[in-house]
Amino acid sequence: MAKGMFPRVNVFKLGYDREDVEEFFNFARDAYEDMASDKKLEPFEVRRASFDLSHGGYDPAAVDAALDRLEVAFSLRGRETYVKDRGQDAWMRELADRAQTLYPRLRRPVGERFSHPGAMSHGYAADEVDAILDRLIEFFDKGTPITADEIRALTFKRKRGAHAYQERVVDAYLARAIDILLGAS
Repeated sequence: MAKGMFPRVNVFKLGYDREDVEEFFNFARDAYEDMASDKKLEPFEVRRASFDLSHGGYDPAAVDAALDRLEVAFSLRGRETYVKDRGQDAWMRELADRAQTLYPRLRRPVGERFSHPGAMSHGYAADEVDAILDRLIEFFDKGTPITADEIRALTFKRKRGAHAYQERVVDAYLARAIDILLGAS
């Protein structure tokens, strides 16, 4: 990727470090263009990409939007390769198997789906997380639409103790849900 591909924030604001971003996107381009190379990149690795902050760096919103598009591209590529090698029915069985791993947590009682942070620690508002999990139940059980973009765009209020869920566990769970939704789209 050529330098300056993303808009920059002004020198008094923090943005993503330009070198970090360019290095990642160059690696991603090489991995995408040469599937035979030993450079591999999975959609979840794109989603987990993080960059140092620096004054005058790249605009985080622009880079994050590009990461979302890149994640979709790698997801589509993975699905196409899988279907080509094993067939559409095998792909649908694979997705169903992955979706089954989400079910045990979805079946837990509201307010008890994830562990809570300590009484003095913050986490995601449990009621808001439970609401999105209820939407996932509707998707899996009834086909009610929900998209990966909707989940990616979520922000949760912060709460403490029993009114909150531990953030890392929720993030990891929602990342798996996004993978399934991308595979189904």
